[in-house]
Amino acid sequence: MKRFFECLVPTTACNIKCSYCYIIQENRRKNEKAHFLYTPQHIGKALSLERLGGVSLISMTAAGETLLPVEIPDITHEILKQGHFVNITTNGTISKRFDEILNFDKDSLSKLHFSFSFHYLELLRTNKITAFFENIRKVRRAGCSFILQINLCDEYIPYWEDIKQISLNETGALPQVALTRDESYVGSGGEFRILTENIENYKKIGNEMNSPLFDFTCKNFMVKRKEFCYAGEWSAKLNLGTGEMTGCYGNGIHQNIFEDLTKPIIFRAIGNNCCFQYCFNSSHFMALGVIPELHIPSYCDLRNRREASWYSKEMAQFLSEKLYEDNIEYTFWKKEKINLETKFRHLAIRIKKRLIK
Repeated sequence: MKRFFECLVPTTACNIKCSYCYIIQENRRKNEKAHFLYTPQHIGKALSLERLGGVSLISMTAAGETLLPVEIPDITHEILKQGHFVNITTNGTISKRFDEILNFDKDSLSKLHFSFSFHYLELLRTNKITAFFENIRKVRRAGCSFILQINLCDEYIPYWEDIKQISLNETGALPQVALTRDESYVGSGGEFRILTENIENYKKIGNEMNSPLFDFTCKNFMVKRKEFCYAGEWSAKLNLGTGEMTGCYGNGIHQNIFEDLTKPIIFRAIGNNCCFQYCFNSSHFMALGVIPELHIPSYCDLRNRREASWYSKEMAQFLSEKLYEDNIEYTFWKKEKINLETKFRHLAIRIKKRLIK
C-alpha cells in the first residue's frame, strides 16, 4: 500500500436522521446536494497510479449519505480502474446504488470494501432494516468485502441484546463498535468527551461486543500524538467535489490536485506538528501506519471478523499492510527541515489571521 486518501463526498443530504450524527450535533444538516466540478473520468486520472506512486487505499465518505449522489458509482469505478482499493462508508439503504455498483467487473468488485454503518433505531423507524441486510448479502455474494459497524450511544443500550442477535443472524458475527464523540462539548483546553451519561457503563457495554475497533478507539481517545507523523506524505484528505487536498484535516500543504493533471502532487509530512488534541481518525490513519514507531493492529485486524469471513483473502492481505512497509522514512535532517518549515508556515498563517482581524 503506497498511500491512503480519505475522500470527502460533498453532500450533507441523508435519508435518515441519527441523533448522534456529528453533522446533526453541529446543526450542519442542510441537505445540500453533491456538486462535482470534474467528471468521474477526470477524477480517476487525477488519482492514477503514476500520480500517487502506487496502489493505494481510497476511502470515500460524506457529511451525509455517501451513496446518495448519482455520480458515486462512476467515480468509484474510475478509481478502481486505476488499480486502487476503495472503501465506501454508507448507511446501507440506497439499494439502487448497490445494484449499479455491483454491475462492475469481478476484478473491480474484489477491490471494493463497504463500511456499513448500523443505525439500528433509524433503520427500524424507516422500515429499512430488511433492505440494509439484503444489501450486505448482495455485496458479499458479489465478492466485495465489508464491515458492520455501530456507533455506540446511550440510546442503543436498551436494544444491545437485539443488536447482537440480529448481527449474528445476518452476518455471522457481532458488529464492530465505534466510539461516538460529543460534538456539543469542547473543554477550556480544547478537550473532547465521549457522548454518554455514564462512561464506565458505556465502556462496559461496548466491550460486550469483543470489538478490537472499540478497544483501539477508546485507548486512543484524547491521547495527544507527539511522534513524527507521515500524514501528508503517505496519506491525505481530499475533497472529491473540488480536488482540494490537505495533508490531514486542514493540516499541511493546501493544493488542488484536479486542476492540472500534468503537475505532480506535492507530498510532505505533517511531522511533529499535529495541531489536534488527538488523532480524530486513528483507526484509519494510525492503523495504516502513518506513525511508524507505533506498533498497533492493522486496519484489517481492527475490522474483519475472521470467523465470519467478512473480508476476502485479497482484501485481508491488502488491509493488513502498513504504509511504512512500502515507503521510505525521512532521514533525521529531513525531519528537522520539515518541522522547521511547518512551524514557519503555521506562524505565517497565524500572523495573517491577526492582520485580517
